[in-house]
Parts: sequence; C-alpha cells; structure tokens
Amino acid sequence: MNQKQAYWFSQIMGWTFYLLTFLINHIAMFSFNYDEFSDLIGNCVVNIIACISLTHFFRMIFKKYNWIKLPILQLIFRCFGVILLMAFVMTAINIPLDSEIINTEKMHWALIDISYIVTWSKPFTIWILLYVSYAYTNERKNDAIERIKLQTSVEASEAKILRAQMNPHFMFNALNSIRALIVENPQKAQTGITQLSNILRSSLVADRRTTVSLKEELKTIEDYLGLEKVRYEERLQVKWDIDENTLGVQVPPMMLQTLVENAIKHGVQKALRWGFVEINTSKSDDFLYIKIRNTGRLYTTESKSEAGGFGLINTIKRLKLLYGEKANFRIYEQDELTVCAEITIPLDVLVTT
Repeated sequence: MNQKQAYWFSQIMGWTFYLLTFLINHIAMFSFNYDEFSDLIGNCVVNIIACISLTHFFRMIFKKYNWIKLPILQLIFRCFGVILLMAFVMTAINIPLDSEIINTEKMHWALIDISYIVTWSKPFTIWILLYVSYAYTNERKNDAIERIKLQTSVEASEAKILRAQMNPHFMFNALNSIRALIVENPQKAQTGITQLSNILRSSLVADRRTTVSLKEELKTIEDYLGLEKVRYEERLQVKWDIDENTLGVQVPPMMLQTLVENAIKHGVQKALRWGFVEINTSKSDDFLYIKIRNTGRLYTTESKSEAGGFGLINTIKRLKLLYGEKANFRIYEQDELTVCAEITIPLDVLVTT
C-alpha cells in the first residue's frame, strides 16, 4: 500500500468507524422506529461523505499553501479557524437532517447550534492534530534527507575539486624533471616522457574516479620516482616494502603521489649528501596502513609552513570526505633525520568509485 492509498484507507475507515460508533450510541440511548432508523443510516452516510470531503479540502489547502512552514502561532490560529468552519458546515448539514428524527422545538436555537458546533469540533480537532503531527514529522524527515543529499553533493564536489587542484602542481614538477633530462641524456628523456605519459593517463582517470586500486597508485609513484631518480641519481634512494595483499585496496587517486612529492621536495632535495624515500603498506584489523618515510626535518625554519602545506591539508580533507572519522593521517619526525607520514584507511567503508 503506497502513501496515497494509505491516506484514503485511513480517511474512509476512520470516519466510518467514528460515525458508526456515534450512531450506535444514539441507538442505544434512544428508541427509533424503522423509518427513523433508516433516516439515521442515511444521515450517517451523508456525514461520512461530508467529513471526508471537508478534511480532504483542508489537506489540499494545507499542502498548496505550505502551512507546515508557518510560525507555530499562525498555524494554530489557522487550524482553529478551520475547525470552527468545518464544525459550522456540519452543523448546518445536520440540524435539518436531525429535525425529522429528534424533536428540538422546545430547545433554544442558540443552544442547539452551540451543542452541534462543540460536538463536531471534537473529531475535527483530533483529525487536524493527527494530520499536522504527521506532516511535521514527515517534513523533518524530508529536510533531513535533503540535508544528507546536499552534504553528499557538496562533499563529492569538494573531493573532485581537491583532486583537480593537486594535478597541475604535480604536472609542473614532472615537466621540470623531464626538461632537465633533455639536454643531458636524450635517451633517458625519452624514457621520462614515457613515464610522464603513464602519469598523465593516471591523472586523467583520477579526475573521473573517487578511488583507484593501491596497485595503480603505486605504479604512478614508481613512474614519478623514476623521473626523480634520473634527476637526483645516487642522491635519491628508494625502498619498497609492499604487502601483496594490499594491492587491491581502493585509495584516493594521486594522494600518495602527493606525499611522495612532498618527501622529495622537502626532504631529499634539501639533503646535503643523499636522501631516501621508503614506502610501506600493510593490512591488519580491517585497516590499510601506509607509511612513507623520508630524509628530512618537519619543523625547520624554512619548511615549517611548507610541512603543513596545501598537499597535506588536502590529504586530510580527502580522507575525511571519503572515510569519515575512521580514517587517519599524521606526519611526524621519527628521529632527527627522518620524517614519517602515516595513513590509516578503514576497509569496511564502501566508497563509490
């Protein structure tokens, strides 16, 4: 049963039950002949149709003019006015109908009107209270859904912007590396161009995907380090410690590459003799652990502002957007000569790729 069917079922059954109960109470209190009983049944049917029509009309007005958004006092006053109006209408319908069954000649007309209005105000008050309560609850639920949709849309857009912002910065550094190779060693420059084309392909895919496999990300890093290795030669030492069970895990594209780029720029590049970059991955307790260690200092005078720079801020934001509070990122000095960046990614969080 859908929402519309449930509404009409509730309307018909609710008013039928209420007015039949009202009819049975009158039959129990008073004695009626056959003709009067037939009139009572007819009156009951007329009242059921009238009550359904009036309350449905109220529902149409309520939805059309969005009364649920009104301040609470205005909503109360309007509902109170509608209750009185519906009670007046039912009074105007029932006094002529009941005059043929009940002798009201000895009663004052004002008392009759007041009695009918009070009697009919009660069920309409209950109906409107129930309907407004339902509408308010439904409105809050819809607002919550809209907020979730809006937040999801904003987060998805923000994640895409963050990815797009990092790629130009990376490409600028990669092109500089190849430019340094062209004059010194054209053959190595050709190899560098091949590596750059692989990185470009990964970069283009990254802008259309939320995550990539760790294997793809490590291949991009390998190509990047290949370019930097030619540039720094023996000054750059690379160590890989990769758990094969982690290669299929999904990670944000270009994120690790950004951290490796920082390791080169703020570590190896500033090392007096030589420097190293070490990449370690492992899996434990439903989490993926990634460590990137490199030569360098985290809080030197020159690099203090850079250490918390754009790439690292983006890393934190992207992890929060994709994985929530379960993900973690930290960067710290392991010792006087080594900086370590650690990423923890939950394996039980599903991310749309």
